[in-house]
Amino acid sequence: MPKHGKRYKVQREKIDSLKSYPLDDALALVKDLASAKFDETMEMAINLGVNPKYSDQMVRGAAVMPHGTGKTVRVAVFAKGDKAKEAEEAGADIIGAEDLAEKIQGGFLDFDKTVATPDMMKVVGKLGKILGRRGLMPNPKVGTVTFEIAKAVRETKGGKVEFRVEKEGIIHARVGKVSFEVQQLRENIASLMEAILKAKPSSAKGIYVKRASISSTMGPGLKLDVAEITSLSA
Repeated sequence: MPKHGKRYKVQREKIDSLKSYPLDDALALVKDLASAKFDETMEMAINLGVNPKYSDQMVRGAAVMPHGTGKTVRVAVFAKGDKAKEAEEAGADIIGAEDLAEKIQGGFLDFDKTVATPDMMKVVGKLGKILGRRGLMPNPKVGTVTFEIAKAVRETKGGKVEFRVEKEGIIHARVGKVSFEVQQLRENIASLMEAILKAKPSSAKGIYVKRASISSTMGPGLKLDVAEITSLSA
């Protein structure tokens, strides 16, 4: 069991662990309780009724946060010619092809996300062991392998959040910062939930979204009203 400090314990005492909070109330309370000296990240944990050990029950996708995540994202793009120019105009931080692959093989990893045009995947595929273990491999399922390179770069830098269900059937996703307004966080969460609901496997039976909670980096989690959050994008 992890040990928690006095600050965490004080926060925990102000939360009803048996209650499922309405979203706005939960967001306001998490914001009020946050007391770290930095702008804490707001994160959701969503427990799904799937068994990810079966490939047909894997849940994976991406959601574009309308208000961003509060994090600066450095994007590396694998593209050539006109597509490389599009990436540059869209604000990509690093652009290259075989030359970029060589840099990465040499240890260069000064970026947070990668985007690639489909024709560059032969080059990118050789970097699987390096990028894959760091979660940096571009993937068509989340829109990072595409000829719509400018759109992909803008969305990624603007706060596109990728999600993937973990072994326990849980998705963890960043939805903003404590400094965000409640309405901004609510709209980000609506975007995330819409993407998760769209990603529901056809083989998933019974209750899909079983539980959900919201917390800040240093704070305890608050249970959310599942019926409310699953209806946000309705």
